[in-house]
Amino acid sequence: MHNLNLHLKQQPLDHAYALDAAFYRDNAILALENQHIFNSQWQLVGHTSQIQNIGDQLTIQIGDLPVIIVRKQKDELVALHNVCRHRAGPLSVETSRVESEKPPVLRCQYHGWSYDLDGQLKTAPEMQSTKDFNPFEHHLPKANLEIWQNLIFVCIQKPQKTLNEMLKGIAPQIKPINLKTMQFHHRDEYLINCNWKVYMDNYLEGYHLPHVHPGLSRLLDYRQYTTKLYDDYSYQFSPLDNQQNNNAGIYYGEGSAHYYTIFPNLMLNILPGRLQTNVILPAGANQTRIIFDYYYSDLHSDNTQKLIEQDQNFSDEVQQEDIEICEKVQLGLNSGSYIAGPLCEKREQGLVHFQNLIRKYLAPVLTYKS
Repeated sequence: MHNLNLHLKQQPLDHAYALDAAFYRDNAILALENQHIFNSQWQLVGHTSQIQNIGDQLTIQIGDLPVIIVRKQKDELVALHNVCRHRAGPLSVETSRVESEKPPVLRCQYHGWSYDLDGQLKTAPEMQSTKDFNPFEHHLPKANLEIWQNLIFVCIQKPQKTLNEMLKGIAPQIKPINLKTMQFHHRDEYLINCNWKVYMDNYLEGYHLPHVHPGLSRLLDYRQYTTKLYDDYSYQFSPLDNQQNNNAGIYYGEGSAHYYTIFPNLMLNILPGRLQTNVILPAGANQTRIIFDYYYSDLHSDNTQKLIEQDQNFSDEVQQEDIEICEKVQLGLNSGSYIAGPLCEKREQGLVHFQNLIRKYLAPVLTYKS
């Protein structure tokens, strides 16, 4: 690895340069990101409407750690390391055939060790003869869990801020849209060939809209497309061009399109009557997993059902355009030709903000060679 000292310095908005290509292709840097960024930040894992009954579960990989979220009681969720204390097998919720007989348990899929929904080991098959074995000494570690607007977040390490502190200001900005009225509808997942930051960088600016997204560009008023920066997130918004919507046969509603990038890897696309969340997870230095969830208000109405069909088709088109350009950018970053370029002050403020946060967390821990 060559000298990255210059690229670890905070960049001013009016004279910023992008991250060095090494940040997008080096497995050693990804390992540091998992440890010092993903493990220390709030991560979206799902929605309360997906996990309503006692024993319902969600699973996710945060950095290197598998996590399982379980509804422990009617009004209580718990996040546990999804790693059995025996030999690291994965856990899943198992319920009794006669539900009233026994409460649900977390059972290891490898050797059958079972834990209650608080993570305490209850049974371990055939371990009775093992000297000094005490099931009460084995407990699944917990992660921090908080809920915001019915969205469930987990943080592996002790968080620097509460979730409400981090996301302060979003709910008032999007009024009259109310995220609490929305329910989960479906999930799309993608595995694409680029570093996770390439995909994040792409979302963080409207600069590419006229060149990559001709359909979307017609629906948004690019001249009024604006970015605002906050401590832990950036906010892009645009008035909706309803004349263009109608001409295209698409109705996005009155008001504005709100696009939030919450550090490090969450995107919220908020429009009248709907929410789309994107969670961007590294699957390797050159591969990324995208979890794309759709939420709607008044889920079962005829109007919403039409909107869902229209949204799916249009979102698929935009997503494919993003995937294609991001994979091509990764090829350029891997080529050895790219030298970090200057960023556009007018259109790439969110990108500078995001990359400066990457620098903030990596600068104290990144070992580089001169």
